[in-house]
Amino acid sequence: MLVPLPNRKQEFMPTENPPINWYALRVTYCREMIVKRRLDACGIESFVPMRYKETVCGQRRRRTLVAAVHNLLFVHTTAEQLRTIASDPRLPVRTITDRTTGSTLIVPDKQMRDFIAVAGNPDEQHIYLDPDSTELRRGDRVRITGGLLAGVEGEFMRIRGDRRVVVSIAGVMAVATAFIHPSLIEALEPQRKTPAEKPAPHRTAPELRDGDRTPEPATRDRIS
Repeated sequence: MLVPLPNRKQEFMPTENPPINWYALRVTYCREMIVKRRLDACGIESFVPMRYKETVCGQRRRRTLVAAVHNLLFVHTTAEQLRTIASDPRLPVRTITDRTTGSTLIVPDKQMRDFIAVAGNPDEQHIYLDPDSTELRRGDRVRITGGLLAGVEGEFMRIRGDRRVVVSIAGVMAVATAFIHPSLIEALEPQRKTPAEKPAPHRTAPELRDGDRTPEPATRDRIS
């Protein structure tokens, strides 16, 4: 059993003020919450998509907060701290390498903020998707203009019969909002079809069911 990391804040503290970025980490054997608690204890910001799970014990119902998708964690830290985290044998994680650049995959701040805005509310009926599969049927690039998700950008798509905005982190994860009324949407990059262009076949992106493990990403994984 892995033991807590007592008083280890100094070990992860950088000597200067290098840039802080969001990174996606793969976690083994569904231990994302164990890793998150240790990072929290060290003062390192991280994010795990959560949901409520209802269980019945006798005649009583209980709501428990659990990871929505296993084996995935996002960490907000410096490259130096990330190397320390990934090399610690008590932290069962590995970084994801961007196949196009060969370097560790960095999630843009805006993209991560939008992802957290959608996935950060466990009470909402989100749908988690394989981001590579969502490319099978691309929607218009849009921005939500009203409500709690105002400012979130993504692709406007029909999933499970409802119009939703999908926020994708390339090669890692995608999350679809609950139903969004078209009046709360403004187009950013409308897709234009030429007269000769044939409409794309209607294909629905496969979803990740609650509690599923994330699929192998399009990027390669490695320990930095």
